Amino acid sequence: MIIKPRGTSDILPKDAPIWQDIEKTARSTAELYGYGEIRFPTFESTELFARGVGDTTDVVQKEMYTFEDKDGRSMTLRPEGTACVVRSVIENGLAGEAMPLKLYYFTSCFRYEKPAAGRFREFYQFGTELFGADTPASDAGVISLADTLLKRLGIKNVQLCINNIGCRNCRPAYREALVAFFTDKQDQLCETCRGRLKTNPMRILDCKSPVCQSIAKDAPKVTDHLCGNCRDHNDKLCAYLNDMGIAFTPDPGIVRGLDYYTKTVFEFIAPIGRDEKTGEEKRLTICAGGRYDGLVEEIGGPKLPGIGFAAGMDRLVAAMRYGSADVPAPPQPQIYIAPLGDAAVGFASKLAYDLRQRGIRAECDVVGRSLKSQMKYADKIGAAYTVIIGEDEMQTGRAILKNMKTSEQTGIGLGSIADILLKEGL
Repeated sequence: MIIKPRGTSDILPKDAPIWQDIEKTARSTAELYGYGEIRFPTFESTELFARGVGDTTDVVQKEMYTFEDKDGRSMTLRPEGTACVVRSVIENGLAGEAMPLKLYYFTSCFRYEKPAAGRFREFYQFGTELFGADTPASDAGVISLADTLLKRLGIKNVQLCINNIGCRNCRPAYREALVAFFTDKQDQLCETCRGRLKTNPMRILDCKSPVCQSIAKDAPKVTDHLCGNCRDHNDKLCAYLNDMGIAFTPDPGIVRGLDYYTKTVFEFIAPIGRDEKTGEEKRLTICAGGRYDGLVEEIGGPKLPGIGFAAGMDRLVAAMRYGSADVPAPPQPQIYIAPLGDAAVGFASKLAYDLRQRGIRAECDVVGRSLKSQMKYADKIGAAYTVIIGEDEMQTGRAILKNMKTSEQTGIGLGSIADILLKEGL
């Protein structure tokens, strides 16, 4: 039997409503904040991610699905969305439009990493990007959009953590402080982090190795090395969040996993379930982002600041279910039409078609079941009403409409079924 690749998932009809609810809520929330939708290719030039995401990141070095096309060009399945949006903004001349430019998207991403709770090789994201503003107010607006979305979804016990990782002016001094700290301890670091010490020591702070994490706890804090501009930016952002009543926790340990981030970075963390062995509550980042003021230039565009976030759809689903949010159920048929005999099949099919044109979810037998089996099937699929169509019903144009919940039966004209069901507001 052929099975799905490791680290991927099937979204079945019983699960689709919660995904659709998240998509609907995310779309309406983004549009409430003045964002427009953008869509982009599933694969891009490998160079885009090497330059945009950063060739020293784990994503580029270890996790990308890269292939050579028939013309010998190196292509990569998108590992994230921001670089794709930036490329599209540059290529389509959107940088010349009125600012700020606000965009949102739904996308699947691909990373070759070890599957774990909330971590997949193909995963889905809702993301937003804002270009053309480098103010603390724009940061606060983006964070408030994410906060609004999570509240609208009914996700509980969410913690917002924020940090400022500096800019190109103050980052060099912090880099030197990290190199000085980790150099004496490099023999204890994992092999990957020993390489990072030379290329990007800040990435050591984001290592998942317990040993590296233990060492990094005592590392210099980026907030102690910020320039005056970055410190003022962070202070104003915190003030704006306080003004909006959005609770947050300063966390100097947040650096994010991609090289393009500058200044503000943030994460929303929420419980998604319990560990099967220990019973402890599992908390994961369900939404994260930050500022990337140099990314557009790095990819070949004009000087254009940006900030955005991505929310993991899989993790939002888990957080909603664990937190007992109002999870929608799959839509059920409003009426099941049971034909008796071959002659009634065509009549029932026509009736179902007409009802569907009126916006009514109607089902009728297409398998050839007995009447008894049809009634069992109607009950199984949760049909609100049933109607039986035989020769008498076809000739008289009248039938018995049965309420499946109350078992109440009502004689009606077949032409009035739609009016009755629409009046019921099912």
